[in-house]
Order: sequence, then C-alpha cells, then structure tokens
Amino acid sequence: QVQLVESGGGLVQPGGSLRLSCAASGSIFSIRAMGWYRQSPGKERELVAIITSRTTDYSDSVKGRFTISHDIAKNMVYLQMNSLKPEDTAVYYCNADIRDWSGVDYNLYWGQGTQVTVSS
Repeated sequence: QVQLVESGGGLVQPGGSLRLSCAASGSIFSIRAMGWYRQSPGKERELVAIITSRTTDYSDSVKGRFTISHDIAKNMVYLQMNSLKPEDTAVYYCNADIRDWSGVDYNLYWGQGTQVTVSS
C-alpha cells in the first residue's frame, strides 16, 4: 500500500511564504512524477506544479512565485510558495504517479490535503 502525507500548510499574510512537503511511503518501486494541486471552495481542483526526473511545469498563476522540488532518495516533493496572495488560499493536495512492487502499471495516488490560508 502507498500513502502520501502532506505537511506545512497554515495561515500566512499576503506577501508571505510557506513551504509544503509531501512524503510518499509504502511499497514503492518507482515514482514517475509528483505534483501539487489545489482546490478552493466552489472551484474544481487545479494543477499547481508538477515535477519529473527531467522537467518541471507550473500553472500560469503561480509561475515565478512557486518552486517545486523533490528528493528522489526520500520519495518527497516540496512546494516553496513565495509572494502569496489571497487567491492562493485553498486546500493543497500532493499526488504521485507510482508503480508499486505488486504490479507493472503506474497508478495515481493522492494525499489528504493541507489547508493554506492567505489573509491579513
């Protein structure tokens, strides 16, 4: 079984910074990609950033402010969020495309989410 656990959310003032972390654990054979999504009340879940062994990609709304990184050896992904705006307020979810030891296919796993609130 594979689990993703996020941490690092909280309340921050506009212009501030937060760093989210996500740890993948369990029967992991290989991770193809890891990413961050977010969902605000009344809105659909949207991609924030994604990272593979070769590439990173960001939504236009966070480019230049957020940075995604990973520690492959530790099966962790991070999201450094700077210059936060009230519109960044959302529940942030980690996901990962993982092949476990029991199968040959990759499956998408999700964390439980962590709340980020940007408010003065």
